[in-house]
Amino acid sequence: MEKAKVLVTRAVFPDVIGQLEQYFEVEANQDDRILSPAELAEKVQGKDGIFTTPSERITAEVLAANPSLKAVCNMAVGFNNIDIAAATQAGIMVTNTPDVLNETTADFAWALLLATARRVTESEHWLRAGKWQKWRYDTFLGADVHGATLGVLGMGRIGQAIARRSMGFDMKVIYHNRTRLEPALEARANNAQYVGKEELLRSADHLILALPYSPQVHHIVGAVELAMMKPSATLVNIARGGIVDDAALIVALRAGRLAAAGLDVFENEPAFDPAFLTLSNVVLTPHIASASEPTRRAMANCAAANLIAALTGSNPPNILNPEVLTKG
Repeated sequence: MEKAKVLVTRAVFPDVIGQLEQYFEVEANQDDRILSPAELAEKVQGKDGIFTTPSERITAEVLAANPSLKAVCNMAVGFNNIDIAAATQAGIMVTNTPDVLNETTADFAWALLLATARRVTESEHWLRAGKWQKWRYDTFLGADVHGATLGVLGMGRIGQAIARRSMGFDMKVIYHNRTRLEPALEARANNAQYVGKEELLRSADHLILALPYSPQVHHIVGAVELAMMKPSATLVNIARGGIVDDAALIVALRAGRLAAAGLDVFENEPAFDPAFLTLSNVVLTPHIASASEPTRRAMANCAAANLIAALTGSNPPNILNPEVLTKG
C-alpha cells in the first residue's frame, strides 16, 4: 500500500522525523529554511498532512492548493496561524499540542516577572559594560514581588499554573477571564479572586498576560488600558503578539507611565518593533517560554501523534475542529 505523504514545514528533532517515516513518505525541511507563502503552497500540493509550527501562516489559499489535504497538525498550543474556518469548510482536521507546555511556560512567566521586577537584565548589561565601581543604596532599585498583588489576564491552564506559583511569594492573586473559574480551581490557584478587567489593571502590581490570541482580543491591552495601570506596575506577556499594542507599550515605558515590561512575544515577530531596543526598562526574549528540551520534545511528539492518528483512521487526541469528523 502506498504511504500517505506529509510535509514537515520546519526543522524538528530527527527522531520525530524517524517516527513519522514509519507511517508516511515525509518531506522534511530539516535545513529550517523559512518558506515563503508561495513555496509553502507549492510544497503542500500532493500532501495528505502537514506538521506545522507557529511561524507558518496556513491560510485559505495554502489549504486550497491541495484539495486532498486531510490534516494540519500544529506544534504549538496556539493556532492563530491557521485559518480554522477554511480548514473546517474543506473538511481538514486541525490539531494543536495543549497541556504539555503548561508548567514550563508558567515557569518562564515567573522568570520574566522576576527579571523585570528586579531589573536583572538591565543591571547585567550595566555590569558587563564596566560601569560597576561602587555600592550605592539606590543602585537598580526594583519592585518587590513577595507580598505584592499578582494580576493574571487569561486564567486557563497556564494562567492557573502561574497563579499556583505565587503561593511561595505570599501574593494576593486577582484575575480576569471570559468566565469565572470554579471555586475549587480558584482555591488551588492561591485563592485567586475574580475581578473585572478595569479593576485588574488598576490593582495589579505585576500583570501577566496568559490568554490565547483571537481577533476579539487584538490589542486588548492598549493605550487606554496601560494608562489604568499603576506607574510602578510591571507587565509580562507570554501569551501572543497582538494582544498588546506594542507601539502604545513603548510610549508608556518611555514616558515612565509603566515601570517595566517583560516580553516573550511581539507583534509581527520576529520583526518586532526596534524601538524596544532603545528602552532599558524592558526584558526581551525570543518566544522561548516553552523552550525546555523535555517540553519541546513533548510538543513535537504530540504533534506527530496527532498527525499519525489523523492519517491512519483514528481520531486525533487534540483536534480543534471535531465537526469535520462527522462531515459527510
